[in-house]
Amino acid sequence: MDPYLNPFAPGAGSRPPELAGRDDILNTAKIACGRALRGRNARSMMLLGLRGTGKTVLLNEIGRIAEGQGYYISKIEAPEHQSLARLLYPEMRKVLHALSMIDAAKLLAMRGLKGLRGFASIFKIKVAGAEIGIEPEPGLADSGDLQFDLPDLFTAIGKAAQAGSKGWVLLIDEVQYLSEADLSALIVAIHRMSQEGLPVIMVGAGLPQIARLAGEAKSYSERLFLYPGVGALDQPSAKQAVEKPIVEEGASISPDGLSEIVTRTQGYPFFLQEWSSTAWDNAEGPEITKQDVDNAYAETLASLDDGFFRVRLDRLTPKETEFVTVMAGLGDGPYAMNDIARILNKKLSSLGPVRANTISKGMIYSTEHGFLDFSVPLFADFMRRQT
Repeated sequence: MDPYLNPFAPGAGSRPPELAGRDDILNTAKIACGRALRGRNARSMMLLGLRGTGKTVLLNEIGRIAEGQGYYISKIEAPEHQSLARLLYPEMRKVLHALSMIDAAKLLAMRGLKGLRGFASIFKIKVAGAEIGIEPEPGLADSGDLQFDLPDLFTAIGKAAQAGSKGWVLLIDEVQYLSEADLSALIVAIHRMSQEGLPVIMVGAGLPQIARLAGEAKSYSERLFLYPGVGALDQPSAKQAVEKPIVEEGASISPDGLSEIVTRTQGYPFFLQEWSSTAWDNAEGPEITKQDVDNAYAETLASLDDGFFRVRLDRLTPKETEFVTVMAGLGDGPYAMNDIARILNKKLSSLGPVRANTISKGMIYSTEHGFLDFSVPLFADFMRRQT
């Protein structure tokens, strides 16, 4: 079929043609935003899931929903080894400038900009020319301790937003890459917003260990955040995600072809979209047949192996590659550290560094004490294909 009409043509973080099976999460976020805007108690969210489950797509969709309710939207991705202060500074400045254009919020927003000026100075953040005329306010967000300064700035933004009948939603992807100190400061700031009833909401997304990391950073984070899991789609939702966009383009897919895609991808959204896209491009008639689906399988798998999977494997050192190869050789996870150590013929304690480094790169995560699993769905299958 015409590739120009392919509804599944992939794009990083772009909204899939059918956002199926996520209504509960989106509705919860919508209610939370509505409550916060009215000064009611509202819980922020941390979306937990493996790679390729659509967490980034959900963040973007929540941003669109919040924007429609009157929120300013800031989105950042937490890269490895970069401070939260530098990531947040341009976003906070942008929101405060926007609020300073609202008469009712102007004075509060200007005070926030003064605090931000001192914050930039103390954290050695380069300030653009537009801020040269703004003098910092001594004692406001200039202690040099993010756990004290960030709540002050969030409060300034929240009060200005409240005065201007607006709100602020902070979307943070890859939360697991934040340092413990940065995550702790962020949690303290969001806690302050909740205590003071200010219209500031955070929605984070990342790997499943975020719930544990947040709890270790601040014990009260369990009450502060909701932690919805973003996993594989159930069978009805997976079928809807594949079939509905095809029907909307005036085409169809055979029941056995649809069942094959849903079953072999195990309902993981990214893989559903990739295989459906290739099957669409390969189909000659208005119906995607089981044969079209089968023919597209090898091409889809090769594309995933060379891209989605390979780019993650290439980040690992030889010792880390050996570690995950042994994991995959044990079958499907979770994997006991004792079994990995036994096969490598090493003491459990000696594997600590390679385990920690592989976790820090987002390749694996701890499911419970003494057990690991891959953060990328179907990655064990990929590793077994390599050997």
